[in-house]
Amino acid sequence: MPPPDFIFMLTLGDVTVADARSRLPQAIAAGVRHIGFKDIGLPPTALRALAAEIRAAGAVVYLEMVGLGAEAEIAGARAAVALEVDVLMGGVRPELVEPIIAGSGVRYHPFPGEIVGHPSRLAGDQAAIVASARALAARPGVDGLDLLAYRAEGDAPALIRAVCAAAGGKPVIVAGSIDCEARVADVTRAGAAGFTVGTAAFEAAFAAPPGLAEQLAHIVSLARTPGLVR
Repeated sequence: MPPPDFIFMLTLGDVTVADARSRLPQAIAAGVRHIGFKDIGLPPTALRALAAEIRAAGAVVYLEMVGLGAEAEIAGARAAVALEVDVLMGGVRPELVEPIIAGSGVRYHPFPGEIVGHPSRLAGDQAAIVASARALAARPGVDGLDLLAYRAEGDAPALIRAVCAAAGGKPVIVAGSIDCEARVADVTRAGAAGFTVGTAAFEAAFAAPPGLAEQLAHIVSLARTPGLVR
């Protein structure tokens, strides 16, 4: 099984940080090659410049939608196309998003389950979330899933394993509240294709020096060598 992709989110509290562009060189220098941001926190012109700089640095560009309403998802899908991101994450209405991104080359990873609040939480029991994941993954316009495993009640690693099994081979990215070495190891062992870290890196939650570059380099090492954590 290949190691999961570590996706660094230029976000704090589920909002894109104001100085995202100035943080980008630190991420690239630390070896991060998957970088994302939210559709809130910066104006469209700044997000366009940020996406272009991430792409120019040779990294994969991710946009995660935050809004829970239909209009917010439509706007997020349009932004993904306009910004030419590689992966659009989030949302729960594929019937609205798929027609907008069709033919654009944007890969789409919606949320399985019921999403509530901001920062987002995943409601419902494992059976309901897995059923949602199976239904979403069966759609031709869905390329993978965006799972808020650590923002749900219950056993997060068991939920990740169950959703990965239900996804029919489509990649599952685990997002939200991955804030320690043990959770990186759990995500890896559960079979996820990728995981996101944003706030935890900015707040120096990992067992590494407190600078952002040092935190990111540590997480890159964890992702590449999951056996470092038992």
